[in-house]
Amino acid sequence: MPLADKISPAPREVRAAGALTVLPGAGLLVFGVLLFTSPGDSMPLTSVLAEAAFYVLFALAVAGCGVGLLFGHTWARSPGLVLALITAGVGWYLAGPSGRPGFGVPVIILGVVIIVLLFRQPSRAWALGQHEDETEEEAAERGGMAGRRRERGEDD
Repeated sequence: MPLADKISPAPREVRAAGALTVLPGAGLLVFGVLLFTSPGDSMPLTSVLAEAAFYVLFALAVAGCGVGLLFGHTWARSPGLVLALITAGVGWYLAGPSGRPGFGVPVIILGVVIIVLLFRQPSRAWALGQHEDETEEEAAERGGMAGRRRERGEDD
């Protein structure tokens, strides 16, 4: 199947949010690899390797969600919002209690930008599978994207 057939139509906001969601995933992946390659002497090796494996797996999940948004998959919107909230919370912790506003403020901004992009009207309409001539309420009553697929005779 060609790549063009795998990409669903999605608004620019969703694709931008997907590209931005990949950034924390890349950061987590780098952190996990650094932990793995230079574990240090302060903790037992097995603990450090388990922590590194956690960060690598979490990074892959975050990156997968970002790629899902880039490809226009509606399933990635909710996890993308949760990850954006977590990202903003990590930024708050970096800026506040950790006393590193130089790192924390950009991370907060990244999380907030992703949230705003995923809550803009085109993103909401896309997630609902809204027709151009119907309201959000009507699209929700119809069953959103799943109802739209049923109308066309497609499987979920």
